[in-house]
Amino acid sequence: MSSDMTDTDATDIDEPIEGEEKKQPLDLKVEIEANGACQRHITVTVSREDIDRYFEKAFSKLMPDAQVPGFRAGRAPRKLVRSRFRKDVSQQVRGEILMDAVGQVTEDEKLAAISEPDFDPMAIEIPDEGPMTFEFDLEVRPEFDMPDWKGLAIDRPTREFTDDDVESRMNELLSEHAQQVHKDGPAEIGDYVSLDIIVKDGERTIHTTEEEIVRVLQTLSFRDGSVKDFGKLMTGVTPSETREATIRLSRDAANEELRGQEVTIEFKVLEVRRLKLPELTPSLLEEIGVESEEKLREAVKTSMERQLAYQRDRGVRGQITSALVQTADWDLPPEMLDRQADRELQRSVLELRRSGFSEPQIRAHENELRQNSRTETARALKEHFILERVAEVEKIDAEPSDYDDEIALIADQLKDSPRRVRARMEKDGQMDAIRNQIIERKVIDAILEHAKFTDTPYDLPHPEVEAIDQSAGGGDIEHDIPEAQKEALAEGGPVELEARASER
Repeated sequence: MSSDMTDTDATDIDEPIEGEEKKQPLDLKVEIEANGACQRHITVTVSREDIDRYFEKAFSKLMPDAQVPGFRAGRAPRKLVRSRFRKDVSQQVRGEILMDAVGQVTEDEKLAAISEPDFDPMAIEIPDEGPMTFEFDLEVRPEFDMPDWKGLAIDRPTREFTDDDVESRMNELLSEHAQQVHKDGPAEIGDYVSLDIIVKDGERTIHTTEEEIVRVLQTLSFRDGSVKDFGKLMTGVTPSETREATIRLSRDAANEELRGQEVTIEFKVLEVRRLKLPELTPSLLEEIGVESEEKLREAVKTSMERQLAYQRDRGVRGQITSALVQTADWDLPPEMLDRQADRELQRSVLELRRSGFSEPQIRAHENELRQNSRTETARALKEHFILERVAEVEKIDAEPSDYDDEIALIADQLKDSPRRVRARMEKDGQMDAIRNQIIERKVIDAILEHAKFTDTPYDLPHPEVEAIDQSAGGGDIEHDIPEAQKEALAEGGPVELEARASER
């Protein structure tokens, strides 16, 4: 550990700062075997001299307080203390050597680790004589030549939101407060149907859901597959009718037995419902959480602008990745993709929430990621590696105020306090995901400063996907993606409710 030189005494340059100890580097023999772009198998040999040095240091700290029968504390002969406490001290020395050795190897060999070293420290023994050798596997950031990221040609979606745009979205907002009422006629696009859903593999029933309320949109998305022509299938149905569809489950389905297999889904219609829109009365404005219709329009427009910014960033990221990975096309190990899949879901959900998207929109995106887990995770990781490399070159990092701003946006979306949101995120280990989002967004901004733009029109999104938070093939396990608190969603608010209405 290096120490700072004081202004008063240049001779102190090699002295440790008070309270710290200057570490002597280990004399290591290191062998590194590359098993793909991101995997390294590392063999480390620690010299006997270093082992003895660590033991001497440990016993020197122990001697003043060592209690040995027949001697006062700290008065026992060193040889006797070494004999009596060697087993306990060996565990301590082993831990210190392993920690220092792994840290020194990653630093000396310039290994950009992206996971903890994979080895069992308890299985490693310090020999009584000679050097100690141990091995471990490490996932590292892939090495690649940094492509030229300045001056990229980028298509940039743009739109000046008009009063008509806001009015249209306002009507969608009102649908969030609409009542679902019984409809006598057949179902149409935009209506709701109450369904019993039965999924079969041949004649075997594998999953059943009763009285599921589903909106009739173009696509019905499960976690592990989608009914692409759901709107066409259900248009015209009436109660007591049954419709049937065949879908192929994704290769990342929760039910491993049925991955990539076709299943049949029966939809038994129990009821058809339509929306009865409310009037925008003062009491409704109060329920939404705004003082006036003008304030509501402002909140609606702000949310639309945040969603446009998100879509612009996603489009730019995709174009940047496509341009840059041409010279850095790496194969990522399946184990890494499987492990990182939930983290990518978590990151995506956080990004969508801070951008003002609704829970139905987030759920639809989450299902899409689950259906193509490895592919989507590989794409996201490659994006991250490239943008992280640019951040290092340009010395871009996250500031404390960036975290405050990010958490404030998420808290606003959840209608919760920033303090409680931060506490939950820290408890759930989500702050690293926040940091990555901040840095990647700053890198995107830096790239945009040097890009050559072609503005393209941005079309307002229209709801096409209705997402169900379950797997058609069954086999679901509880996932770690943080759900918005039900009470927060129930409270609502202009941005959240407007964003949810955009899915309708």
